[in-house]
Amino acid sequence: QKDGLTNNHNIRVAVKGGGCSGLMYDLNFDAEVKEKDEIFEDKNVKILVDKKSLLYLLGTTLDFTDGLNGKGFHFVNPNASRTCGCGESFAV
Repeated sequence: QKDGLTNNHNIRVAVKGGGCSGLMYDLNFDAEVKEKDEIFEDKNVKILVDKKSLLYLLGTTLDFTDGLNGKGFHFVNPNASRTCGCGESFAV
């Protein structure tokens, strides 16, 4: 437990409208599993994806990087036809 989070918090990955290219990734902690969520699990961490976002995320890998450009999550999305220069948004 860290920063007030308990073990029942899951990671929610979603796609929202916004950014230079039109779509952005959204990562949050969420204790609630919704009826229409797809649930993925890796190393005892549950990852929740709503069905609408899943259409944009099929085949996507999510990695945590710690390199010269800093720490953070990195999405590799085979569905993205282009990304913006800063890498924060994408288009399909």
